[in-house]
Amino acid sequence: MKSPATAAACPACGRALATPLLCEACGALLAPAAPPSPFEVLGLAPSFALDAAAVRRRHLALSRRLHPDVHARADAETRRRAEDATAQLNGAFALLADEERRADWLVRHLGGPGEDQERTMPPEFLQEVLEWNEAIEEARQAQAGAPAHARLEALAPELEAERARRRAAVAALLSPLPPAGAPALRRVRAELNALRYLKRALTEVGELRLAAR
Repeated sequence: MKSPATAAACPACGRALATPLLCEACGALLAPAAPPSPFEVLGLAPSFALDAAAVRRRHLALSRRLHPDVHARADAETRRRAEDATAQLNGAFALLADEERRADWLVRHLGGPGEDQERTMPPEFLQEVLEWNEAIEEARQAQAGAPAHARLEALAPELEAERARRRAAVAALLSPLPPAGAPALRRVRAELNALRYLKRALTEVGELRLAAR
């Protein structure tokens, strides 16, 4: 799980570093010259396919070494480094633990478009979006107990199933990672746009179902 690209050495003991935040050999807390990537923070090579349990274990192991409470009796500079490093570690873990955020970061890192640059969704998905929007709007306008609300009970699992299919499509496109600037990155962005729509739609459906009870 350690990144082979991490070649820096600890300034205190000279041992190779797996994370730019900490020397795991001598325990020295470090201040990276430039903000490390989420993968660098945890000592991982960039990849979409991650072992979630192993990433959690890695996060926990580093947390035990970096947490400010562990350095409560240290000098002010060390305490500051512990606070900064813990914030970076937790932020990196939160991003890598979320498949959609991880995919978004990788697309941008590899030179693909951001959501503000590419707003399209997969063409075959758009017809379904129109139908789902219509069902949601009808339920929003209907009285409680109307047939339109009953249709939401079937719509929620349909949206969840579609979400699973789109996540699988993202995983297939990013495993292995495509080269920087590859056309596949634009396709991944379209899938991520679809996933963002599905997340919003599921939230709306959940709110409408709750209000109709």
